Amino acid sequence: MSYQAVIGLEVHLQLKTRTKIFSACPQDYHGAEPNTFIDPFTLGLPGALPTLNREAVELAMMFGLGLNCDVSGFTQFHRKNYFYPDAPKNFQLSQYDRPIARDGYLDVTVEGSGVSRVRIKRAHLEDDAGKLTHPTYAPYSLLDLNRAGSSLLEMVTEADITGAAQARAFLESVQAIAQALGVSDATPEEGKMRCDVNLSLHRPGEPWGTKCEVKNLNSFRSVARAIEFETVRQARILDAGGRITQDTLGWDEGGQKTFVMRTKEGEADYRYFPEPDLPPLDITPEWIARVRARMPELPSHKRERYLAAGVRDSDAQTLSLSVPLSRFYDEALAAGADAQNTDAQKLANWLLGDVAGTLAAQEQAIADSALVPAHLATLVRLIDDGTISGRVAKELLADVMAGHDPAALVQERGLSAVTDTDAIDAAIDAAMAADPATVEKVRGGNAKAMNALFGPVMKATGGTARPEVVRQRLTQKLGL
Repeated sequence: MSYQAVIGLEVHLQLKTRTKIFSACPQDYHGAEPNTFIDPFTLGLPGALPTLNREAVELAMMFGLGLNCDVSGFTQFHRKNYFYPDAPKNFQLSQYDRPIARDGYLDVTVEGSGVSRVRIKRAHLEDDAGKLTHPTYAPYSLLDLNRAGSSLLEMVTEADITGAAQARAFLESVQAIAQALGVSDATPEEGKMRCDVNLSLHRPGEPWGTKCEVKNLNSFRSVARAIEFETVRQARILDAGGRITQDTLGWDEGGQKTFVMRTKEGEADYRYFPEPDLPPLDITPEWIARVRARMPELPSHKRERYLAAGVRDSDAQTLSLSVPLSRFYDEALAAGADAQNTDAQKLANWLLGDVAGTLAAQEQAIADSALVPAHLATLVRLIDDGTISGRVAKELLADVMAGHDPAALVQERGLSAVTDTDAIDAAIDAAMAADPATVEKVRGGNAKAMNALFGPVMKATGGTARPEVVRQRLTQKLGL
């Protein structure tokens, strides 16, 4: 019998606060010299006391609401005691039994598997640790405390995830929610979104097995690969009659495998106790209402809006998960509606197809491009109303993406679609005269051979003839 995987995720998000969570030290340390964004509390100096960052609390409330969590009532900070060289205080200020958000859920879509619900056990605030760098072959490690004390939100799921694809889809949705709400940049490559994976195996109908935790995965790809590797590793041990030990594992990106870091601690090892310098916090319904009023549109709501506008499911999902794409698309859609109704699906086709392909080739993000949303809407509308052909639109795209108005380009270059049947008939007569063999094939019963005449006609008109008119006149002239 095959094994079933039981997976829970712990996701860490660095919040977009101006200062660290318990001090006035600025938090935007990225790119700074090591150990320059520090203060007495970060260093754990005697007498330095914490002051809770209100914006961190409200961003955590907003994120919890976005995950359908309960954020009401009391929340409290505890000291989580342990010694690590990147935590000068020798404890972490975290939330133990009174997290700021709890009992939520997120519905995720996995291609080919449909929609599944992942329950959110809790989300709690804490301060981040510093960063250790281990130079190759050096008998020492380097300590950078710029990150220490940064505002951090940790979200813990129930063990509802069963595989790598579902885990990745869940993380993509979490990232989209965090970015849409402005809670976090949620960029794994910058360390602003990290993930731990808890995984165990069991046979169907049997109790769950012993879990192992893979720490500090900094990309969605690494999460998926770690799940795949760890599933195989544990299955081999169990098949050989071995026993899984509850270990904390690291991920070797180069070797694409896990390795043992330490034996897993239990709650008793952390010696939690309430932080004496921070009183419990009461989150009232009035406070929740003020935070909810600040919330931008959630990705799930965007997706429903796009579906209602006629966008197909896969494209609606892609658009809703990207803040830059959805912002551009909404502006283009609004511009099209102001001038003349623009087909929502055709606009999505161009944005996710030709435009996205061009941007990828240029290694450019849409937010950094010169493309104007209203110009893309105009380009699609010019095709729809028959002013230009799709071929002409593709030829204009490079200039449109450079910031030019497609309507002006069409007028300046005389690219409006040819609908004059006399001009089209002349081009057809010339094509037929130049290729009498194809004409005979068509009239002999091979209707598909007419396509060989279509290209020369379009070329003769500079690609500006309306294709449907060309086909209609060809059919008539060939006697079909």
